Amino acid sequence: MSTIAPQFRLSRFVASLFDIIFWVILIFSLVGLPIVFIVLFYIKMPVINGQMLTPYLALTWMADPSRTLPIIKTLIHTTFFHVLAFPGFGFAALLAAATIFVERKFLAKIQLRVGPLYCGKVEGILQLMGDGLKLISKEIIIPAKADKPIFWVGPLLFVGTAGAFVSLIPVARGWVVANPAVGLLAVFATIGFFPIISVLTAWAANNKWTFIGGLRALHQMIAFEIPLILSLLSIVIMTGTLNLSQIAESQQHYWWIVFAPISAIVFFICILAELERIPFDLPEAESEIVAGWLTEFSGMMYGLIQLGTYLKLYAFAGLFTVLFLGGWNGPMVWPPFPADIVTQGITIGPITAKIAGLPLFDQDMLNGTLWFVIKTVGVILLILLPRGVFPRIRIDMLLHTGWYKLIGLAFINIFIALGLLYAGILGPGGLIQ
Repeated sequence: MSTIAPQFRLSRFVASLFDIIFWVILIFSLVGLPIVFIVLFYIKMPVINGQMLTPYLALTWMADPSRTLPIIKTLIHTTFFHVLAFPGFGFAALLAAATIFVERKFLAKIQLRVGPLYCGKVEGILQLMGDGLKLISKEIIIPAKADKPIFWVGPLLFVGTAGAFVSLIPVARGWVVANPAVGLLAVFATIGFFPIISVLTAWAANNKWTFIGGLRALHQMIAFEIPLILSLLSIVIMTGTLNLSQIAESQQHYWWIVFAPISAIVFFICILAELERIPFDLPEAESEIVAGWLTEFSGMMYGLIQLGTYLKLYAFAGLFTVLFLGGWNGPMVWPPFPADIVTQGITIGPITAKIAGLPLFDQDMLNGTLWFVIKTVGVILLILLPRGVFPRIRIDMLLHTGWYKLIGLAFINIFIALGLLYAGILGPGGLIQ
């Protein structure tokens, strides 16, 4: 029995197109515009030509494009934008997503494999999107005997804690979500929640494999948090501050890795352990305990934990950059903005259009962000490298390394920092400023 394919009719296509446009306009008018007005009432509007812009006049950008840039610039400097877009969750999630794809291709090249290839025309570039759609569409299976409230909340807490960690990392001068005076202490307090969340979530699954993995994660993180904290005391001694932005500012002429190389090595090893990456991947030893404390998670719950893990990876790499590699400091490579655009306006033939709000970002911010991203991406690649070349170590060797060797090395660099400070080489009034 043969079937006849429906014929394409232009009239039906045009009618369906107009139908879609009608519903989009209707929904935007009834729902979108009220939401836009509510958001605009909570944003501090700019002053244009001596007049405070109101939420009602803000929509006149459609008729007067010169109002667009001041509105966008005002939105960019709001806390809402900093938290959700840049330098907060959105920026970190974008780098985390890119890290997942780069890691798979990077390890494939090391091991002489191809890696993701078919999902996307160029090197499987759409593989990440395919994996995301797969996780969203997969069923979330909850174990029958699990403690369901904790099991549900665990992945959300993990992502939330990773987001709080990201909020403390300064990307450029003045561009940070939260900038407390004791930022380094806030980092220690934040990462202290990860072992608690891991063991609670593992226990809630009511599975012996997840609980074993959770206990391993708890022992490992606690063992390596002590040398991690001690390794950063040398930086605090040399800078005299706990504020991350001030630590980055203090490295305009030299990086602290020059004077604290042992601390940098200890901190990097502790990062690998905190991230549960090879050779410290005992909590997720798939050949021993299936997938560790992640065994019972499926669908988007597993996806949230993976997102939180890579957000945590970005945050640790950014923290290493801020503490040891000068943060956003680097040679000025970003071209300056033309003076006629900034002060006089844009001249096109006989017409001069002076648009307020230019430029959206200053040269220092763009240059600082560029150097921060370059350094952070370099650290991320170094964190990914051991997965392709090192084997997993035994848990007794892991704990011995954390509790004995790394703590001793951290104390050595503390004494070196104290010696440099009291010898008058570093610190206020020192030979090296």
